[in-house]
Amino acid sequence: MSVGTSGAKSALRAHDVRSAPASRHGDLTELGLDPDELPDGLVIADERGRVICFNAAAARITATSAADALGRHLEWALPLEDLEGRRWWQLTDPYGGLTIRVGQPERNLLLPGGREVLVSARYVRVRPTGPIRRVVVSLRDTEARRRTERSHAELIATVAHELRSPLTSVKGFTATLLAKWERFTDDQKKLMLETVDADANRVTRLIAELLDISRIDSGRLELRRQPVDIGAAVGRHIQAYVASGQSADRFLLRIGQPLPDLWADPDKVDQVLSNLLENAVRHGEGTVTIDVEPAPSLREGEDACTSVTVSDEGPGIPEESMNRVFTRFWRGSKRGGTGLGLYIVKGIVEAHGGTITVGRAPEGGAQFRFTLPVGTPAYLQ
Repeated sequence: MSVGTSGAKSALRAHDVRSAPASRHGDLTELGLDPDELPDGLVIADERGRVICFNAAAARITATSAADALGRHLEWALPLEDLEGRRWWQLTDPYGGLTIRVGQPERNLLLPGGREVLVSARYVRVRPTGPIRRVVVSLRDTEARRRTERSHAELIATVAHELRSPLTSVKGFTATLLAKWERFTDDQKKLMLETVDADANRVTRLIAELLDISRIDSGRLELRRQPVDIGAAVGRHIQAYVASGQSADRFLLRIGQPLPDLWADPDKVDQVLSNLLENAVRHGEGTVTIDVEPAPSLREGEDACTSVTVSDEGPGIPEESMNRVFTRFWRGSKRGGTGLGLYIVKGIVEAHGGTITVGRAPEGGAQFRFTLPVGTPAYLQ
């Protein structure tokens, strides 16, 4: 057991949480919880301000060992400053300040070297408004929050950029038509309106992507499961590409039999197929091969799954990018779009309880494979 843990146990045995309900009396040791098992940093100082607990997370966050922190005054073991450079312990003065205070709310503070941490404190008193018996400090790393904030900022910047272009086009063409309608021929008007329609569709797709991301991130993506003939669904997408001018020879659809009955959300499955086939057609080369076949169950006791593999013969995805393909805003070289499509695809597949992987196709191009469990509703089982 670490020095920090030993110090915590001796300190916590002496500590009676007088403000807690009777059912919650007792220390971490009595609960069978090692302070080093806590995910956040825990620092406890006694009535004199000496550190008596410094768990493993606190050591990791502050880059200070428990051996160096234990026994030192809290101000020196945790030399925190606010964002204006003021010493936090001198500013808050937990031992000499107002006796009605019960702690400090969470805030961003700086460690030596400028590293930012989230700090909150609880003042445990012998009695209400009495002297402090313990100061309990919680430390949290800000890196996860910073990543979230950066992701949100990138999302806002990307959306603003993607919306500005089509909306500028829509505004420009509609203003021109309204101001100079009589000057244009019917063919010119039709071309302008078709452009406006295409840009409006682009905006609609982006908004739909944002809604999907919001639902995926919050775990609120709703699935309306129905029987899905996934082979027929792939066939419809291929026919649409052929109708738009692609050669029928560009696509090879292979369906393994017998396929298990698949219950899934048909609209969401279409969204996954549309994205993967569009990537193969736009960014790949040669024949686009789609294999639909039964696959082993992902979980013991379940029926077989259905897998779909989409392969092309293009340059493929670099090995160093494989682990980033399904992240937000990932774009390969010379790739357009928002970089949100594959992130949404992964979210949809996982919402169905399936998995999706990316690799290199036998012909050298990119290969995406997703597997969906049968998902038969309970009332049909």
